[in-house]
Parts: sequence; C-alpha cells; structure tokens
Amino acid sequence: MCGIIALLLSNPDILASVELFEGLQILQHRGQDAAGIVTCGHKGRLYQCKGNGMVRDVFDQENLQNLIGSLGIGHVRYPTAGTSSNSEAQPFYVNSPYGIVLAHVCKELDKNGNLVNAEELKNSLDVKAHRHINTDSDSELLLNTFADNLQQTGKFRIYEEDIFTAIKGLYEQCTGGYACVAIIAGFGIIGFRDPHGIRPICYGTRLNHEGFDFMFASESVVLDALGFTDIRDINPGEAVIVTKQAITKRILVNWGELTPCIFEYVYFARPDSVIDGISVYRSRLEMGEHLADQVVKKCGKNLDIDVVIPVPDTSRVAALQVSHKLKIAYREGFIKNRYVGRTFIMPGQQMRRKSVRRKLNAMALEFVDKNVLIVDDSIVRGTTSKEIVQMARDAGAKKVYFASCAPPIRYPNVYGIDMPSRRELVAFGLDDDSIAKEIGADMVIYQDLNDLVTSCQKFNPNIAAFDCSVFNGHYVTGGVTNEYLDRLERSRSDLAKSSRENLHSPDTIGLHNFRYTSSQASLERNGRNGVKGVNGSLQY
Repeated sequence: MCGIIALLLSNPDILASVELFEGLQILQHRGQDAAGIVTCGHKGRLYQCKGNGMVRDVFDQENLQNLIGSLGIGHVRYPTAGTSSNSEAQPFYVNSPYGIVLAHVCKELDKNGNLVNAEELKNSLDVKAHRHINTDSDSELLLNTFADNLQQTGKFRIYEEDIFTAIKGLYEQCTGGYACVAIIAGFGIIGFRDPHGIRPICYGTRLNHEGFDFMFASESVVLDALGFTDIRDINPGEAVIVTKQAITKRILVNWGELTPCIFEYVYFARPDSVIDGISVYRSRLEMGEHLADQVVKKCGKNLDIDVVIPVPDTSRVAALQVSHKLKIAYREGFIKNRYVGRTFIMPGQQMRRKSVRRKLNAMALEFVDKNVLIVDDSIVRGTTSKEIVQMARDAGAKKVYFASCAPPIRYPNVYGIDMPSRRELVAFGLDDDSIAKEIGADMVIYQDLNDLVTSCQKFNPNIAAFDCSVFNGHYVTGGVTNEYLDRLERSRSDLAKSSRENLHSPDTIGLHNFRYTSSQASLERNGRNGVKGVNGSLQY
C-alpha cells in the first residue's frame, strides 16, 4: 500500500529530514520493503537517500544530517508483486522541467495496477513526449505525466496556475487510485488525490515562533504525533500547493462522489488514524458488533464457543467487541513477532507458510480442550488462515471457528493493493463450507458487505459509497476489462513474481549504489554492493 509524507518548515535553518524520518517510522506499517527521503536545500538543490529495508535500516544519523533543506518528501514501500530493486525505491525525480520529485502511495505499473490505463500512458510518453520510463512503477509514470504537462507551458519560471493546470491534465490522463506528494525544486511542496478519493492523504499545520510548518501524510496519526493541528483530508480531485509564502488549494475536477477504499479501515490503516472523517478504531469496533451478529446467525443461539481469540494486531479491536457482545471470554492466544512483515503479500506459498509460523506463536493454555473463535481482519489466499487454524489445533483446540471482519475476497484489487490473481484467492468459486474445509476450520463466518459499509458509513454519513471492488467486482473508475484483469493476473501469479525477483536480483543488476548528477545526465558508479541504496545529491 505504501505511505507518503511531505514537510515544509518555516525555519530555513532546521532540517526537515529528522521529522520526515520520524514520520516514516510512524507509517512503517504501510510498507517494510524500502524507504526514501528527498529534501530541497539552498538554490533548489535536491538531496536524497533511499534503499531497501525498514526505515531504521535505510537511514542513520549521518545521512539524515546530509539531507539538507527545510522541506522534503518521504516514502515507505511495502513488499510488492514486483521487484525489490533499489531502482524502484521512491521518491522518483526528473530534472526537466524545473527539477521535480514525486512519491506516490502505491506502485508497480503492471503488478499492482493502480493506474488502469498504464500501458497507454507509457506508450504515449515514450512516443510523443520522448520520456523513457525506466521502471515498472506507476509513480515514475505519474511523475513524467506531471512533468510533461508542466513542460508544455514553455515557461522559464513556474506559477501556481501552471501547476494546477498540469495536475488537472494528469487527472484527465491517468485513470486509477492514487495520492501523491511532490517537490518542485526551489518552489515548494504539493499534495493531490485521485478524482474518486480512493487512496488517502491528509494535511495539517503547526504554529511556531517563525510561522507555520506544513505537512502532508497518508494517515492523520503522523500529524497528531508530530504536533500538527487543523488536520484535513485532501478532497477527491483536489490539489494543495504550499510555498514559504502561501497555501493554495483548488478542486480541479469534480467527476463523482468520494469513494475511499474500504480496505483501509479493515486492514491497512492504524486504529488511531482518522480517514475521511471516520475513526478507524471506531469503525473496527462497529465491524465487531456486526460480526457478532453473523456468528449468532451462523452458529445459532446455543453457542459452543469457549473463548474469542484475535489474530494480532489488526483484528484485535473487532475481536474485543465480538467478545463483549457475545459475552464470551476474550484471550490473547497468539503472540506476535513484530519483526516479520505482513504475510499475504509475500511471494510464494512456501514462504508465506513459513512466515506465519515465524510471525505467530500459539499459547497452548488458551487453546487446550477449548472451542475457539479466531477473529481475523480478512481471508485472502487462505494460506495464513490455514496455518493459524492448524496452530490452534496443534495447541489442543477441540473446535476451531474462523471469523473474518471482511466479506469473502473474490476479485483482485487494481488500485494499489497487491492482492493475488482471482484463482489464488481462496474464496474464488467456493462457498463458505468449502472455504472452511480448505483452511481446516470447523466453520467460517464472514462479515456481510452491507454491514461492513454500515460500520464505516455510520461515522461519516456523507460518504455515499466506498470502493469495495475486492468483494463485489465493481471498480469505481471504470475501464477495468476482462482483458486487463487477465494481464494483471498473469503478472501477479507466484511464478511471475519469482521470475521478476530473479531477474532483478543484485547479481543480475550489479549496481546498488550510485549518485545522480542530473544536470550532466550521468550516473556515477560508487560500487556494486552499497547497502544504503541510492544516495547522494541531485543537482539542478
């Protein structure tokens, strides 16, 4: 899913990199595969550090001090269906026109498919604008589309009106779900969101002695933690431009309703975030309330459940509410190793199975001779669920019921979530009893889709609809054909992922660490095995 952040400080003598680093750590749950920061210093010079790994692994005190400037943007990438090449770590930049850097909440042109018309855009940029796309990232595609639109103004100096015009053109050209932050060297920072508001982004201000600091972030929890107030979501089709002198915002297109991705509330977002006016925590409590009703409906009033156990961490809030409503004891039966990443997006069934065992450990005293209701946020491939059920049985459970806070996932996501192909989804073509048999449970209980929508809508009735495409196959942007889904699924299969990982392995690439000097359009090789990825200054 990825996380983005942008910061502009009112005091030009303070480094933005320190708080960008802190913000990325808060957003670490949105991506553990790679991290990057680009800052802008004196006379528009850009400085960058990015590479594969967790935020704490990519950055240290020395390279944070070398990221000069009081404004910058950052990005964390989650393990995707594409490669783990350093070349695809964000933010991306182009030196023409002006020097532009962009970070985007999700990536992978053919893999995540968050831009539905990616191939068409790529061909157009290559042929008409002579802009070669070097990676499989939608972020690079968005960046070059934005840059090409700006270049068409033909102006030596840029103005807010030119930026708004360029972003409006991007909205008209790019079909899909995205939220972006950008730097224009020597000018300021920009945030914008797709016309349907599928992906989240918010902003806030912080008053100090020198004036106001300004921040964009994927989730409000970052702004809260760093002392920003007056937090607002960017509206669908809106762009916000922030310079040292002013904040300017404008809704550039108004094509339809706000339709945020409902999976943010189910799984991705931190519970202490508020997205589009909806508390993630309160929505998950409500999901537990409705899920308890589904348990009673499926099992009958004479429940033979002894204990409710969550799969940590995302389902914990809902499981508490299930326990409360059913008046059944709540227990922490699984202990989580927090240093293993999310499993459903890991490549290969065997790796996912091993990761579950390394990530969770069952405490036998909470399972032995008991009928347990395990609550999880969702069931995707079923690999994780199957391992969890088996762990419960190995720990001595008599019966294992498995409840999902989300409805059956039967369709791929095309707006940035790296879900597998339809045929790799355990719910594809199966009823509840068959799914229970597949994962080894005595019963599977799913959330009702209408109840899920109600759980979120209750806290912001102004949102008429959500993107629920993974559950119902309705893609809010349109343009998602069977041919597109077939191509997407071919690239998302485990075999395709494995082939790409081999193709982009370090031994194949032979180049990990280099410094850009963009004005000379050159790459200076610093070594074959640099552990920090792409580091250095970008000079304009």
